[in-house]
Amino acid sequence: MLRVGSSAACMACRNLVSTNMGVRFRVPLQKLHPLSRAIHHRYSGNTNPQRPPHCTAARYFTSMSRLPMRYPKPPPGSGGRGYQQQRNFWVARLAARLLKLRYILLGTAVGGGYTAKKTYEEWKDMLPDFSEYNWVIPDFVWELSEQIDFDKLAKALPEIEEIAKLLPDLDKIGENFTFIKSLLSSGVSLGSEVKGASGLHLLLETSGDPPLNAADSSAAATQDSSDKQYKKSSDKEKIDQLQEELLRTQLKYQRMLERLEKENKELRKVVLQKDDKGIHQRKVKKSLIDLYSEVLDILSDYDSNYNTQDHLPRVVVVGDQSAGKTSVLEMIAQARIFPRGSGEMMTRSPVKVTLSEGPHHVAIFKDSGREFDLTKEEDLAALRHEIELRMRKSVKEGQTVSSETISLSVKGPGIQRMVLVDLPGVISTVTTGMASDTKDTIFSISKAYMQNPNAIILCIQDGSVDAERSIVTDLVSQMDPQGKRTIFVLTKVDLAEKNLASPSRIQQIVEGKLFPMKALGYFAVVTGRGSSSESIDSIKDYEEDFFQNSRLLRDGMLKAHQVTTKNLSLAVSDCFWKMVRESVEQQADVFKASRFNLETEWKNNYPRLRELDRNELYEKAKNEILDEVISLSQVTPQHWESILQKKLWERVSTHVIENIYLPAAQTMDSGTFNTTVDIKLKQWTDKQLPHKALEVAWETLQEEFARFMAEYRGKDQDDIFDKLKEAVKDESIKRHKWNERAMDSLRVIQHNALEDRSITDKPQWDAAIQFMEETLQSRLKDTESVIRDMVGPDWKQRWLNWKNRTPEQHIRNETKNELERLLKLHDDHTAYLANDEVTTVRKNLEGRGVEVDPVLIKDTWHQLYRRHFLQNALSHCSLCKRGFYYYQRHFVDSELECNDVVLFWRIQRMLVITANTLRQQLTNTEVRRLEKNVKEVLDDFGEDLEKKSHLITGRRVQLAEDLKKVREIQEKLEAFIEALHKEK
Repeated sequence: MLRVGSSAACMACRNLVSTNMGVRFRVPLQKLHPLSRAIHHRYSGNTNPQRPPHCTAARYFTSMSRLPMRYPKPPPGSGGRGYQQQRNFWVARLAARLLKLRYILLGTAVGGGYTAKKTYEEWKDMLPDFSEYNWVIPDFVWELSEQIDFDKLAKALPEIEEIAKLLPDLDKIGENFTFIKSLLSSGVSLGSEVKGASGLHLLLETSGDPPLNAADSSAAATQDSSDKQYKKSSDKEKIDQLQEELLRTQLKYQRMLERLEKENKELRKVVLQKDDKGIHQRKVKKSLIDLYSEVLDILSDYDSNYNTQDHLPRVVVVGDQSAGKTSVLEMIAQARIFPRGSGEMMTRSPVKVTLSEGPHHVAIFKDSGREFDLTKEEDLAALRHEIELRMRKSVKEGQTVSSETISLSVKGPGIQRMVLVDLPGVISTVTTGMASDTKDTIFSISKAYMQNPNAIILCIQDGSVDAERSIVTDLVSQMDPQGKRTIFVLTKVDLAEKNLASPSRIQQIVEGKLFPMKALGYFAVVTGRGSSSESIDSIKDYEEDFFQNSRLLRDGMLKAHQVTTKNLSLAVSDCFWKMVRESVEQQADVFKASRFNLETEWKNNYPRLRELDRNELYEKAKNEILDEVISLSQVTPQHWESILQKKLWERVSTHVIENIYLPAAQTMDSGTFNTTVDIKLKQWTDKQLPHKALEVAWETLQEEFARFMAEYRGKDQDDIFDKLKEAVKDESIKRHKWNERAMDSLRVIQHNALEDRSITDKPQWDAAIQFMEETLQSRLKDTESVIRDMVGPDWKQRWLNWKNRTPEQHIRNETKNELERLLKLHDDHTAYLANDEVTTVRKNLEGRGVEVDPVLIKDTWHQLYRRHFLQNALSHCSLCKRGFYYYQRHFVDSELECNDVVLFWRIQRMLVITANTLRQQLTNTEVRRLEKNVKEVLDDFGEDLEKKSHLITGRRVQLAEDLKKVREIQEKLEAFIEALHKEK
């Protein structure tokens, strides 16, 4: 009988087993056992051992397998050896029968059950949570379900025993497996996997082959040499066929999966649309990713202290400039949302994109309520333009990139939930038009995001350029040397396959053997043909077509799970949520500890103060400033007029004395005096006086405003507002402009007041004389002070204070003495010194050994004559006290012509009327306009965060700010963790 050897298994038995398992193979004759070949030649009539066998031997063994399963009796005298050989042969036949359809069914059931369970779990994860949509089912359905008798329904169903009859006989299967196990342990083993059989391999081997005869041995040796080449080509063809069949099967199931995902996406869209329209009248809770994104938004504005850092996970997208970072992110977001440029730096600041699922494909900025419909091209263009504007606005003057984060939320059906941060592309050279520190700034921004131990680094590498030109891989390897949180993405694989002479280089890259960096996973993607007008759907189709036809996948250089942005998106999302679940509770504990530290410091340093942050303090200061402005309206009219009159006279007194009174009074003629006064007053009123008056009024308003603010500051006011109040006051005054029409009316009023010369009563006359005396005495005092400074200390000061005169003071003193003698001789001397008089004085001084300059003589004369004139004017003013009677009756008396008193009365009356007019303008108009300006300034400062931070500073403010931020972060983290646990 035929026996299976241990070293070379009988191919007839193999064919027998394989045939009974439903798989047929063409086996070369050289691979048959010699005894099998002999049987084959005998029953097939083939006498040529070199000729390939036909199927006669297979048919023979197949017919033998159909014989009754009983063992033949051993021949007499054999000692049982022949029986043992027959038994071993029947063992092989028995194994062949056992490995029939039931084992195929069992293997299929086990493998199919596992695959079905895995597919069910994946579909279950993709389906929405319908627990919150029980309101959709009408109430009568629940009532009907309560009325159904499920016991009767269960009895109507078939019994479990009847159902079990339809299933395979598991007990027999178990017995057969036990028998096979014992059979294998006794000498039968598995081995020699047949290549290309997709996992179906089984070889039954036993030991103790009988010795072969010489004829069979030589036939086997002859056949082996001739069938080697045939075997190689046959195996290669089988492997190619199986690979093609595998790819077709993968494509088939991929399409089925896409169809199911599309149906699931439409279903979720319908459900979310119902929820979005508010069919049920309850508040829709925020999604899990939205809660997490809010935490990250707060952390982006948080100035960390107490060594509290933001270690919450997010996906950081980094890569060399123009490597395709933005395109990969757009494929994940399923919309062309970013501005594009050919070779130009477009990403100038970090962009945080929160991806979440929603009924409509829309994008929303964090600080804006506008929704951009991503299914409309005009909205996409507007969104790209808005992102570009925000980037350029965030970049400070003289810089190229900014660290300010732009926060954007993208929602849509079927979008994977995650948070990505698109960073500016890493550059190697600073080009013309860029700031000199652009390269270092980009490196610092990238490192700041990547050094977060929980950040997932999505490293983008351009596959169309030489790997040696990459900069970002070195940076990523520095931040994550072990590759525990890095995902590598090779873009532009279509160009790489076309341009590279050795496609195996791509295989080296995705296997992590080319770059000096490690990663969790390696992906290869195609993000379009390079045209900015391509749609996302067309890019997806192009990507799928490329990989289906690419020999990178067909030749096994790339695995199916390593290609397409869809697989990348799923992998990144899974990694993101895994990192979130592992780290979020730890981060919540960190902020909890930070909150305790901040609260403890506040209690120790500010026990009696409320924890007001910068915005709350600003509102408090704003109310105080507005109260101080309103208090200006409570100033009495008398106070306004007295202040205005005093300040206006201080401003115009010099002009009145020097340019009007003295030139007119020195004429020594009443007619000429009045004419000169009228002309000069008219010129003064038309040009200078109204402007001076308005300046005085505006300055008075400022001073009163500042005075009230200073008074409030002393009434238990917080000194933290001093800087802000000063800035508001200065800016309000700067913006305030006096009403231009007030000047014209004021000019008319002042002109009429100065035209009037009629003093009606004695008190007005006396008031004018008093005003004149005070003015002249003040001028006389100033003049004497000037003369003392010119001539130096007198003998008393020199004797008591040990002071000496300078040479110039000595010359002036001698000149003064000489000019005083001249005035004594000519008491009615004019204001001007004649040239001959100057020569006489100079010669007299030279006679005493004093050399003097004529200019010095005239300058000294001016001050001496001024003092002489003011002294005479004061004497004349004393005489005019009794001159009202003559003035009233128009008597002409040379000694009592008091035209100068009338002038001062006209000036005094003009001051009173002007002060009254300005007070009315202040209280009726300008105070309200100033209050309006203050409100505008406060509103502007309130919107300017930088200005507000500069004006309200101090440890108290910063501590309150940090405490508020930490509390808010902790509360939102706890809400997110609670929602995360519910989702689990």
